Formats: sequence, C-alpha cells, structure tokens
Amino acid sequence: MKVITDNIEFSTKGDADMIDITQEIQEIITKSGFAEGNVLVFAVGSTAGLTTIEYEPGLKRDIPEFFEKIIPSGKRYYHDDTWGDGNGHSHLRASLLGPSIQIPFKDKHLLLGTWQQIVYVDFDNHPRQRRAIVQIIGE
Repeated sequence: MKVITDNIEFSTKGDADMIDITQEIQEIITKSGFAEGNVLVFAVGSTAGLTTIEYEPGLKRDIPEFFEKIIPSGKRYYHDDTWGDGNGHSHLRASLLGPSIQIPFKDKHLLLGTWQQIVYVDFDNHPRQRRAIVQIIGE
C-alpha cells in the first residue's frame, strides 16, 4: 500500500454553508493512479465538519435548521466569553458532526450510493477560506 496526501481549497459563506466536494475528491483519486483503497477527508479548522448526504435543496435547508434547534446560535456559550468571537455554537456543531470521513474506492471510483455526496459544512459565523486534507491509501 502507498499513501498520497493532497488538499482542496474553497470559499464558504459560514452559518452552516454546505459545499459538495465529491467531484474534487474523485478527481484526486483519479489523478492518484490508485485503483482501489480508502480516501480520508479531513476538515482543517475547529468550526467545520464533514458528512455524506443527498446534496439537494431540501437537505441544504434542513441541516442548518436542525443544528440551530439542537445548538442555537443566539445562546450564550463560555467559548464566547473567552474569545469574544460569538462562534461558540460553531465549535459545538463542528464537534458533533466530526472533522473527518473515510470512503472506500474501487476501480478508481468512490463507492458512494447513488444519492450520496461528500459534503463539507462550515459552521463558523462568517465567510472563510477553507481547506480539506485528502489522504489516499491504496494500490
């Protein structure tokens, strides 16, 4: 087995902005020359997370609403007292979703379901330039 590490960069709007990064991950796998293995995608930063969902308009509205219900943005958080940046909710949401995801691939193609995409969610309270590390283990 060999390992290749790459990354992708993109801009986000914050406030649970969701970015479909499936195609960028697939391109890195294709470029790697590996036929089979696993790809690990890691969100750099403590206010973003990764998941797989059906990337469609309804869920793009449902997921931010879900996180607002369970971890509201208007509530006081101790993190905000420490730093004064008002993004305590962003850190909590990101920790709940998680910073990484691993997906198998075979014949140079991600083994995702028909309606399953890799989605980066930026929970911070302002737009940001983001980066995700993509590490492939395969042969």
